Amino acid sequence: MGCDKATLPFGPELMLQRVVRILREVVSPAVVVAAVGQELPALPHDALIARDERPARGPLEGLLAGLSKLAAERPEVTAAFVTSCDVPLLSPAFVRAMLACLGNADIAVPVEEDFPHPLAAVYRTRLVPQIRELLAADQLRPAFLFDRALTKRVNTDELRSVDPQLLSLMNCNRREDYEEALRLAGFANNS
Repeated sequence: MGCDKATLPFGPELMLQRVVRILREVVSPAVVVAAVGQELPALPHDALIARDERPARGPLEGLLAGLSKLAAERPEVTAAFVTSCDVPLLSPAFVRAMLACLGNADIAVPVEEDFPHPLAAVYRTRLVPQIRELLAADQLRPAFLFDRALTKRVNTDELRSVDPQLLSLMNCNRREDYEEALRLAGFANNS
């Protein structure tokens, strides 16, 4: 996109603010993981902010930061729905459905035609040691964690009852994606 997606305007709020607001309809607290030195827009006072320990190491590094922060500050919370900041059409019903799918597993991840969506999944906080081991071994892909932990793979067809178009999985990676998300949300392109 050529810019910080977290601060893209999306209707009356910025994209990260929107995603956090949607998440807070279902979960508490919201944990935001940012790069060291990354400036964040105004967030709710109870949002927890975590920073990557090592930059540019991908989603597992962010997962480690977020789950570690949650385990340290809210130990009664044992699982987290994990998403990225660029899914402005995330549905609270989708989040609830994924949380319900976790059961006794360590991870519940939506899978679409054999492609897992690791940033639309639920993870137990007890995975922190395993994530640390993977990062120490430079095994940076979430698939390595799926292979090591008890993972429930949720076919995306099972989620269509709560999110018929699977818009919760629609990332805004390109300008065209962003413009389409604005259109689907009923906003004019206000960037």
